[in-house]
Amino acid sequence: MKRRTWLLSAAAASALGTSGCAGPSVNDYAQEQPVLDLKTYFNGVVDAWGVFTDRSGRVVKRFTVVMNCSWNSDQGVLDEDFVYSDGTKQKRIWKLQHLGNGNYNGAADDVVGLANGATRGNTFRWGYTLALPVDGRVWEVQFDDWMYLMSDRVMLNKASMSKFGVFLGEVTLSFTKRA
Repeated sequence: MKRRTWLLSAAAASALGTSGCAGPSVNDYAQEQPVLDLKTYFNGVVDAWGVFTDRSGRVVKRFTVVMNCSWNSDQGVLDEDFVYSDGTKQKRIWKLQHLGNGNYNGAADDVVGLANGATRGNTFRWGYTLALPVDGRVWEVQFDDWMYLMSDRVMLNKASMSKFGVFLGEVTLSFTKRA
């Protein structure tokens, strides 16, 4: 019990200690080109290839995603079908809302509460808590998700995953919009 209390205290201290460090802001990318319009990019079919790396940088899982995306005014649906390297499959359906001025929120069945994000220039930053099944348990982990539009068809995505402020690993993806 003492070890668990110590670990929780250390995690809280780490989170407080790093919160004062200046990190990038989505506003830092306001002048970057090409300009990302989520309604345009995530409209139609988008393919993605990704890896999850643990905190040491070791690839733990590889996966592909096929996304069927559509918008009705300011309401978007990203219907994602994942296939992992071990053969398992997963589905996530994001329901997005454009709030104006490049700001968005969204929900999915395995997302705790609402995701919030913003676009500026070629960049989209998206933060959310995911209910992640791990070895028969469900962990609520935080994602700090950054997407960078490289061309009208290619976008790169890097997401940091943490729990109690402790870095767990990263997800790296490459998206390609079908022509």
